Amino acid sequence: MGNTRFIPALTVALLLLNFVVSFSTKITTNISTDQSALHALKAHVIDPQNLLATNWSSAFNICKWIGVTCGSRHRRVIALDLSNMSLSGIVPPHIGNLSSLTWLNMRNNNFHGSLPVQLVNLHRLKYIRLSFNSFFGKIPPWFGSFPRLQYLSLSYNNFIGEIPLDMFQGLPRLQVLYLATNRLSGKIPIGLFECKELQDISLAGNRLKGILPKELGNLTRLKTLQLHNNMIEGKTKST
Repeated sequence: MGNTRFIPALTVALLLLNFVVSFSTKITTNISTDQSALHALKAHVIDPQNLLATNWSSAFNICKWIGVTCGSRHRRVIALDLSNMSLSGIVPPHIGNLSSLTWLNMRNNNFHGSLPVQLVNLHRLKYIRLSFNSFFGKIPPWFGSFPRLQYLSLSYNNFIGEIPLDMFQGLPRLQVLYLATNRLSGKIPIGLFECKELQDISLAGNRLKGILPKELGNLTRLKTLQLHNNMIEGKTKST
């Protein structure tokens, strides 16, 4: 076949998905777009402490809303921290309109359901922390669409199935990966060991199996590797 090169099918699928989602949500984005997205999120959650009900109001500047941080230059929402607020409900697709978001923290709530595919629009994300919730389903392969991502935590949820094979090809800057205490199965994708910036990995408390490959040696910056309570053979490294 000569020098013909083939693009992996999953890569093509991700590119097509990105195009479709971006096209379907194509709007002029500004602070009003961000406000509408957060109002939609508020409408989909139960807020027993009334933290959002009393503060996320048009009577207040969105940049003063609890858990919201805006950039100093363009005054767009760049960080959303809803951790430890006892919130429950689903994450609506509108969150994909927060196109300047770099930091997303929903840790320690009771969000449930599957993650909306519109998150794929948030290319600027560097930090995603969704641990200690009740999200379920398979880990979406589009998590590999965040080239700036440094921190990803999905621990203590109800994710099932195998870790997507090609997910790590699009995460060259990933430093921290926490997927512990879900119901993940299968082998650790070999692509994980190409994320050479990784320093901390926790896959403990799943149903993973297999043997640690020699490619583990690629992770020269690795400080912690937690694999206990799986069916994985090989030595782990921790500090």
